Amino acid sequence: MQVIPRSVRNLRPRSASTSLIALAGSIALLYFGRAFLVTLSVAVILAFILEPFVGLLMRIRVPRALGSFVVCSLAVCVLYLLGLGIYTQVAGIVEDYPKYAQRINDIADQTVAAMDSLERQVRELVVPKRSREQLAQPVAPVKPAPAKRRRAAEPTMPVPTPVPSDTVQEVRIRAERPPLLDFVYSHLGSAYQILLMASFVPFLVYFMLSWRDHLQRRFLELFQDQGRIVAANSLAGIASMVRAFVVGNSLLGLILAAISTLVFWLFSLPYPVLLGPLSGFLSLIPYIGLPLAILPPLFGALAVYNNMTAYLIIFTVVALLHLVAMNLLYPKIVGPRVHLNPLVVTVALMFWSFLWGAAGLVLAIPLTAGLKAVCDHVDRLKPYGHLLGD
Repeated sequence: MQVIPRSVRNLRPRSASTSLIALAGSIALLYFGRAFLVTLSVAVILAFILEPFVGLLMRIRVPRALGSFVVCSLAVCVLYLLGLGIYTQVAGIVEDYPKYAQRINDIADQTVAAMDSLERQVRELVVPKRSREQLAQPVAPVKPAPAKRRRAAEPTMPVPTPVPSDTVQEVRIRAERPPLLDFVYSHLGSAYQILLMASFVPFLVYFMLSWRDHLQRRFLELFQDQGRIVAANSLAGIASMVRAFVVGNSLLGLILAAISTLVFWLFSLPYPVLLGPLSGFLSLIPYIGLPLAILPPLFGALAVYNNMTAYLIIFTVVALLHLVAMNLLYPKIVGPRVHLNPLVVTVALMFWSFLWGAAGLVLAIPLTAGLKAVCDHVDRLKPYGHLLGD
């Protein structure tokens, strides 16, 4: 019988425990460093998207630094114009806010009245008639206790402590503060952190583009021989996958936005140029895209329609658009570009949304597809790539 050395026997448990500790440490790092890592991931994805445009400028003898600056400036201008258009539409909605507020109050009153009516009907069906008659009989009044006894039983009320005037003023200001301001004050720290991290994205993208050759060359120098080729192929695979994924989603979002805008215009909804693209691109968010896509047109319909039939028609049209896009167009346009099976997509959405919230829900598929691209080019990781693939 062959005797296995003790060092070899203890190698597997130690490697398993080390791998488990490394996995737990990686998850903790992803969770506690989510603000930095989300910003860096967004910058890397944008750099991969804009790199072909820089390459086009370099073909006409434009230096990489200048071409990167021109491409980043044009991208910022496009975002500014989009933001200006959205701001113009939102300003119109703010002006019409009293109209929407009145319609929301009317719908709330009608809903409460309908719930009361339904409760009465259910009570008439469930509670017997004799029990209802007994409940309807007046209750005999209770005779009050004598004055002396009642006065003796009553506990003495403590004398209230005078409250400082500045505290009263602070409480009064809080009571008079609108709920929107309370929400802003409570989330001011998070909003500041998001804006701070977002301000670094243009600079990160520019430096990634302008120093791309230098960074790639120094990164590949970390590997040797065959590992350098594998690393180069992995980088190329990740870049190709990210571009294909973003282009496919953008194309599908534009199709949905155009169709939704036309449908909302035919339904005479206000601000179709804003509600259509918003509904179309929200529909692309996995698993929660349908309820998010329905909210904008239903909000716009508040100022136009009063009957429930119109809301049901709008709901049905948006739901059909979403189902057709996600079940017929998405597999044809986006599916072949990521090569992930549905189970992996679901688990990835759960994992990244747990770690990074809404940002993780948006970045889950490109991050997982990038991980698969690495596994596909590393020999010892190819079984994991096959496990993730379709």
